[in-house]
Amino acid sequence: MIIGSAVCECIIYDAHSLKEKRAVLQRIISRLKQKYNISVSEVDYQDVWQRTKIAIVAVTSNRVSTEQELQSALKLIDSFPEIERTITDIDWL
Repeated sequence: MIIGSAVCECIIYDAHSLKEKRAVLQRIISRLKQKYNISVSEVDYQDVWQRTKIAIVAVTSNRVSTEQELQSALKLIDSFPEIERTITDIDWL
């Protein structure tokens, strides 16, 4: 069993309130959960309008599958024009 986590900081340039930020995040997080077998959560900057930190965790039977799941999730985040991923750290357990 391999556990992989990706923690990424992101900027949401067009968010001018926490309500706008949460609308963008909710759409992205729900799409990630629907499409991939992962857990996702906002883990930092909850009270900052244009910044967020998202944690993604995947558990599979081998490292290749875990890596594919995490990379696919990160690509999906990158496909949203309203959010920019800046710093991403991937860890293995």
